Amino acid sequence: MAQHTVAAALEALGGAGGSARVGVVVSMLAGVVTYTRRFYEEVLRDPATASPVIFPETVFNAPASHLAAYLGSTAPNCTLVGDEGMFLQGLALAAQWLEEKEVEACVVIGVEEMDWLVPDALRLFSRQATYSSGAGAIYLTKNSEGARAELAAVTDSFSMTLAQNRLAAARNARAQLPLEAPGELLCASARNLPRSDAAENAAWQDWTGSRLRPKAVLGEAFAASAAWQCVAACDAIRRHGFAAANVSVVGANQQAIGARFTNAELFS
Repeated sequence: MAQHTVAAALEALGGAGGSARVGVVVSMLAGVVTYTRRFYEEVLRDPATASPVIFPETVFNAPASHLAAYLGSTAPNCTLVGDEGMFLQGLALAAQWLEEKEVEACVVIGVEEMDWLVPDALRLFSRQATYSSGAGAIYLTKNSEGARAELAAVTDSFSMTLAQNRLAAARNARAQLPLEAPGELLCASARNLPRSDAAENAAWQDWTGSRLRPKAVLGEAFAASAAWQCVAACDAIRRHGFAAANVSVVGANQQAIGARFTNAELFS
């Protein structure tokens, strides 16, 4: 997982490089399952010989710590654990750090790794879903020179509870994003699975413009999937000239949340 995290962050940083003032926010759902499984496997086999070297890699914050060390960063470093909506909460947290001048820039990463435990668990809830793994990253800075996409907003997070079901949460997140306008894109979290997608499809049924569904192609990777949605939205603005892109994330079990990216050249 640390390799996924560092690779995605370095690609997002591009020529910016590392700095002591670059903040790090990592989001994940399953956590570092490979090392955790290996550690407990050794413990169950023979507790006296279980490797203490593996144990630090079972900690949720391990990938973020590795990345900060690689970048030489002493800026704030945080790991958010939850469903895919946590990546967008990570964007909001990074924006807050920038506004409060806690960091000069911040890289936000969503990451998941492949291990048989996670796909097997996913099958209990959706046999049609295809699990995938990897990472995606967004680099945020207040210096907009050369930028093509700008983070314009992150909605509130609407929890899925007995009082607010999945559809209500999706609609509330949708209500905080602008109505459809010409030349704008919707980047949704739908997977082309009718039952799983029903709430989000209903919330966005009035959107008749361009849509993009990265999960339908790349598979379910939870936090990484949300990161890929945001990367795809920014790339669509950069490559195809969309004026703006709304990102909708209806999470697996926690929240519905959205974000909006705008074309920095058009709105500067």
